[in-house]
Amino acid sequence: MQQAGVGGLVVPVEKGGLGHGLLALAQACETLGKECASTAICFGMHCVASAVIAAKSTPEQDERYLRPIGAGEHFTTLALSEAGSGSQFYFPQARLQERDDRTYAVTGEKTFVTNGGHADSYVISTGVPGAARGEFSCVTVDADAANLRWGAAWRGFGMRGNASRSLELRETEIPRANLLGSHGDELWYVFNVIAPYFLAAMAGTYLGVADAAFSEARLHLRRRTYAATGRSLAGEAVVQHRLGRLWARLESARRLTYYAAMQGDSGGADALPAILSSKAEVAEAAVDVVNEAMTLSGGIAYAENAKLQRHLRDARAAHVMAPPTDILRTWTGRVLLDLPLLSD
Repeated sequence: MQQAGVGGLVVPVEKGGLGHGLLALAQACETLGKECASTAICFGMHCVASAVIAAKSTPEQDERYLRPIGAGEHFTTLALSEAGSGSQFYFPQARLQERDDRTYAVTGEKTFVTNGGHADSYVISTGVPGAARGEFSCVTVDADAANLRWGAAWRGFGMRGNASRSLELRETEIPRANLLGSHGDELWYVFNVIAPYFLAAMAGTYLGVADAAFSEARLHLRRRTYAATGRSLAGEAVVQHRLGRLWARLESARRLTYYAAMQGDSGGADALPAILSSKAEVAEAAVDVVNEAMTLSGGIAYAENAKLQRHLRDARAAHVMAPPTDILRTWTGRVLLDLPLLSD
């Protein structure tokens, strides 16, 4: 992807990128997800982190990060999740302290860092001593910074290629110039940049997984015939009915995702509930479609290293990647009822 010139997909043109938004990101991740969900997430997290850096970048950050990203020479990612905060990634326990007039020190531990140990930089969320609950800062930490300790290699039930590792920072020194935006405005980042781009990348990825599973089942049904009668499995009414339902399930999720992305790109009135709902809807659709595709494909779907086996393992991750489906549904309801998103 870097060599193809799309590493700067969501970086503004004036900062060296291609200048695309949520729809392009969702479609790129969908295309990748049809072949490999891990590859899609790796690229997606690079794009989300790129968007975070670009949102309020300084001229120095443009030169150090964004222009190399646009040139395909720099690979970045997010590092927000923590064991102590779980799905409440907007309440980080990692801490950012002033060391002197030129540097900060970051101390804490991050979990499930996609591209962990492979990226050139990491967008880290940190709390600031004395800040109110929910006030935190985002900074970039370069891969060659001192006192970074990576956890064991990722061994997961699914998403096995995304290097989702833990990262410990022990008073890791970074330049003050690596602060993104200003202290205390990072909830703005969460709901105006991180959430929209992250959810678009996630929804696109698992749309791709669901589409690939649907295509596998459809191909199997077209090819499968009974030796004794020569009758095609596709000729069975119940099979036709079930495949038709799956197509509608998949396309409904796809159209909501595209609509949500377009609303986000244009600043439409439905952008927030649509974006929140899209990832939740895709997560449910992906698991449903892959499960049904395996049933329609019969015993061959359970063969070792079969494509549907991998799609099933990968699709299940859509529900648990924060924000999980239940929280997204709740947030959507709060938006529609004019309630605070993060109310107790």
